[in-house]
Amino acid sequence: MSDVVLHLTQSDEMAIASATGRFPEAVAEQTDGWVGPSSVDRAAALMVDRERGMPIADLLERWTSNAGQLIEVLNDMNLSTRVRWVAGDLSARTLATTRLSETWIHAGDVAGSFGSVLVPTDRLRLVARLAWRTLPYAFASAGLSMNGPVAFCLISPSGEAWDFLPDEPAVTTITGLVVDLCAVAARRIDPSATSLRGQGPDTSAILALVRTYA
Repeated sequence: MSDVVLHLTQSDEMAIASATGRFPEAVAEQTDGWVGPSSVDRAAALMVDRERGMPIADLLERWTSNAGQLIEVLNDMNLSTRVRWVAGDLSARTLATTRLSETWIHAGDVAGSFGSVLVPTDRLRLVARLAWRTLPYAFASAGLSMNGPVAFCLISPSGEAWDFLPDEPAVTTITGLVVDLCAVAARRIDPSATSLRGQGPDTSAILALVRTYA
């Protein structure tokens, strides 16, 4: 699990660079020595390979420090500011949400390795909204187009109804538990093993493509 924590802290370092206008330079520094075509996953693996094996105590201190610094940087800036990130320019608010999402995903990975399960909270609303808002990007990345607007009608961990509704009438609606939607978007569970159901032409594609990361 040390690789997972290393990946998280490296990603936080990249997010700090993004929020402070140094993203291209940080990418060049972290992937120095890699020649040839790459993908987001390949670049992330390369970064971990380069630093694997550092002492656990040092790794935890680095992760804690980076997470705290990222929070400070985001707190001190206008969250509507556009910043550079893996998939292109986005708002600092969206960058913060992607970091929340990835931290939740990998915290679950670490907890699971010790036989524990994270208790879902209503912070997952932000993760679910990110998954909903980025559906066009997920479809485009797969070379597909959506048939029309999509609605998510989900149940929160506290039992509240959370509806993410488009401006125009939805042609496809996904229903179920928000924790299931977030886990599917994280690629941690197959949609067929969840409460998620859909009605509309894009149901199967949405459940296959929904994501919260580049």
